[in-house]
Amino acid sequence: METNGVRLTPEQARSALADTEHVRASAAALSATPWPNWFFVTLTLYVAALPIVYGGVLADRDWLLPGPAWAGIMLAITAVYGALFTVAARKWRDRTGVALRWDVLPKRASVPLAVGLPVLLVGAGFGFRATGRPVWLIAASVIGAAVSVGFHLAFVRLHRKTA
Repeated sequence: METNGVRLTPEQARSALADTEHVRASAAALSATPWPNWFFVTLTLYVAALPIVYGGVLADRDWLLPGPAWAGIMLAITAVYGALFTVAARKWRDRTGVALRWDVLPKRASVPLAVGLPVLLVGAGFGFRATGRPVWLIAASVIGAAVSVGFHLAFVRLHRKTA
């Protein structure tokens, strides 16, 4: 093998390839490192609040608050979450040099999360509207928070395996 005009022995070539693979594995591990704890807490609180607020938006009558108040709360918490997400992503990229990536996560976990969590969080509001029973919202809130915690812990475990 020849690199920049220098002939490498087979042993040197294997060593260079091993080093390259180590760099790739390190970059993947760094990309899979979990979010900072403050953002994990923010995300979990947002996921827990979303079904209840969405239920208030969808309620056919004023439920605890007038409908426009629920819509305002929904816009406000989504804007705050979006702003904090932007800050966390920027700080993460500045600190690690890489962006947090979904492609390093196991598809068997990330695909069901990406499909199931929105169905759970939004579907609970429709269940509440149809029945008038807030148990739908409370259950979705608790399950959503548990999924957020579980996914964070899986993220931590994935990082430890690859680090």
